[in-house]
Amino acid sequence: MTLDGWIFLASVGPTARPGFDLAVTRAPEENLRASPGGALLAKLPQGFALSRIGEEGPAEGGGGGEGGRWVHVQRAGWMPRGSLEPVAEVAAAPSPGPRPGATPGHGPGVGTPDSSSGAVDSSRAQPVRRTTLYRAPDGPPAGMIAPTTPMRVLSRSGDWTRVQFEGWVKTADLAAAPAGVLVGVSAAELRTDPQRYVGQTVRWTVQFIALEKADELRPEIPAGGSYLLVRGPLPERGFAYVLVPDGKRSQVEGLTPLTVIQVTARVRAGRSRYLGNPVVDLLSLEVESQP
Repeated sequence: MTLDGWIFLASVGPTARPGFDLAVTRAPEENLRASPGGALLAKLPQGFALSRIGEEGPAEGGGGGEGGRWVHVQRAGWMPRGSLEPVAEVAAAPSPGPRPGATPGHGPGVGTPDSSSGAVDSSRAQPVRRTTLYRAPDGPPAGMIAPTTPMRVLSRSGDWTRVQFEGWVKTADLAAAPAGVLVGVSAAELRTDPQRYVGQTVRWTVQFIALEKADELRPEIPAGGSYLLVRGPLPERGFAYVLVPDGKRSQVEGLTPLTVIQVTARVRAGRSRYLGNPVVDLLSLEVESQP
C-alpha cells in the first residue's frame, strides 16, 4: 500500500530512526493531506516516522509558523489483511484557507470526503483500526498506522496484504547490490506472482534447516537432486528450497542446522506445485552466523 501526502512543516522534526528523515512532533496527532491545504488523507500520531520527498514554500494567505510551508512525505510496509477495508474512490475538492496560527484544513478528527463516486477500487484500502505496519509477514514491526489512512494495495498473500510507502533515504545509508541482483524481494512476493520473478537473481538471508534429496513432491527439482531446506528469507517464517549444483556440494555439506546464511540464487519457480514454496538455484553462499 502507498501512504503519500503533505504535512505542515512546523508539525514534524528530525528523527534518528534509520531510513527516515522526519517524525511527527505535534501531540497527539497531525493531519496528512493530499496536497498543501488539500483533502484530508490520514491522522498521524506523534512520533510517526516519515521520509521527506520534497517541500513547498509559504502558502498564500500565510498561517502558522515556518511561513506556512508544507513538506511532501511517504512511507511503505505490510499490514494484516483483516485490518483493512476497501474504500470508494474520492474526488478531492479544494479546502478553505487556513486559520491564522493553526494547521490549515480540518482539525484532528475531522475529515469527511468532499464527494464520492461510490465505486470501490480494489487497489485502495484503509485500516479499520489503529494497526501495526510490519516489514514482512510475521516479521518485526515497523510502526503504527492510524485508522482511515488511505493506502494502495500491491499484492496479497494469505492473511497478509503488501502495502507501499515510497520515500527517500540518504545514499550513505545504502549498500549497493551487484548489477542484476534483486534485494528486498520476499518469498511472499514470489508466491503471489510466481511468473514475474522466474529467471531473476535474488539475494536472501535465510536459516539453514537441512540438506535434502528431491522426491516426487518437488517436481521443480531434478529427481535425486540435492537442495537446502531453508527458512526465510528472514524475517519471514515460511520455507524455500535452494537447489545445490554438484560443484557446490562441498560448501553446504558442513552446514549446521539453524546456521544463518546469505545466498545469491536464480529463481527457478516462484511457487512449487504441491507445497507452494519458492525454488531457487544456488549461485553463491556466505555464512553469516552459526547457532
